[in-house]
Amino acid sequence: MESRPIREGDRGPAVEDIQRRLLTLGIVLGGTGVDGVFLGATLSAVRAFQRELDLAEDGEVGPRTWSALVDATFSLGDRLLYLRRPYFHGADVRTLQGALNALGFACGEHDGIFGAFTERAVSDFQTNTGLPDDGIVGMDTVRAIGSLRHVWADKTPTTPSGLRAMPARSAGVLASSPVAIVPSDEDGRRLAERVANLAAASWDGALVTVAETAPAGVAAIVRIGREAPRTTTAMPVVRCCDGPDPTLATRMVTALNAAACVPLDVAVVLGDADVSGEHELQHLAVGLLDGLCLGLDAARRPVVS
Repeated sequence: MESRPIREGDRGPAVEDIQRRLLTLGIVLGGTGVDGVFLGATLSAVRAFQRELDLAEDGEVGPRTWSALVDATFSLGDRLLYLRRPYFHGADVRTLQGALNALGFACGEHDGIFGAFTERAVSDFQTNTGLPDDGIVGMDTVRAIGSLRHVWADKTPTTPSGLRAMPARSAGVLASSPVAIVPSDEDGRRLAERVANLAAASWDGALVTVAETAPAGVAAIVRIGREAPRTTTAMPVVRCCDGPDPTLATRMVTALNAAACVPLDVAVVLGDADVSGEHELQHLAVGLLDGLCLGLDAARRPVVS
């Protein structure tokens, strides 16, 4: 998308892209079709799209209209969906929410925004169908939902009553227990930033930050890198596996429980774990953050004798 609005009289590939997206949405372009020329039929189609979405009906494709056009033309499976900030949004998310709500997995509002309730519903669906319950909508999850299309396709995508509680990471611990994640290399930084982003998407006011060095005044320090940090004192270590690892959260809790110092200080060693793809990166972030919050929540509970 060009920096300036695409408007009447413009020509070229950007206009063709707009025309293809309008056709995908079933908006008629007349006999000219995709010709790369922004004139009568295309102008009318853009205005009709803007009118339908309550956008300014100026007939120009600026940032807001372009964003809405892209959102409207995503189909489920076009991209990997997971919890992050800013939230994913679009027609593919609305399809996902409609399917999950109709199948009895509560997503909250059918608003096309992939928030915490939608992630929880995805995770519940994955558990129910024998998939890794990481809340990530990849091709396996899309295929599982697609195989049940005959169940949900014709149902109204209303929200089932009684939304389940959020995962442990949204139980308030993120807003009351400051956590510093200290990466030692570039792969560690990518994962650290993903964990912090996931924390922010899970809970407003989450106190999870990425730091160059371990700061004072935090509840926990998590050091992430390909290799274990060189320290003079013993430190619990969580070693990541290459591939799906359903035990990662549990092992993170064990490491936090074993940390004898205050603040809790643990290392996450990536080793040969693959963090090159979005799915692999998000899967590790989910496991680490779930384990971190479960461990911190247990650490702050009073011991009842």
